[in-house]
Amino acid sequence: EVQLVESGGGLVQTGGSLRLSCAISGWTFDDYAIAWFRQAPGKEREREPVSCTASSEAVTFYADAVQGRFTMSSDNAKNTVYLQINSLKFEDTAVYYCAARHYPVCPQGLNFSAMPFWGKSTLVTVSS
Repeated sequence: EVQLVESGGGLVQTGGSLRLSCAISGWTFDDYAIAWFRQAPGKEREREPVSCTASSEAVTFYADAVQGRFTMSSDNAKNTVYLQINSLKFEDTAVYYCAARHYPVCPQGLNFSAMPFWGKSTLVTVSS
């Protein structure tokens, strides 16, 4: 059974940083795509990820809103994916979900409905 567990969220001031972790069990880092999605308070989950990385692609995808501030990385030995978030903005406040699939691409317009495996999220709150 594939399980994803996010951690690392918290309360941080504008301009601060956090590193989110996504520990994945029941999973092998062979063919994969792993993405981070978010849902702001009172809003629906964003349909497209803020970041996505895939085993068949050399470049990690970042949404325009986070480009230059978010960095995705992985430690395959620990089966863990990270999302480093710098220069946090108030509008980054959201629950952040880690999601995965075995189809190893992050296409333009990737939709959350294409991801079969999900964690339960971690909350990031940015105070202004």
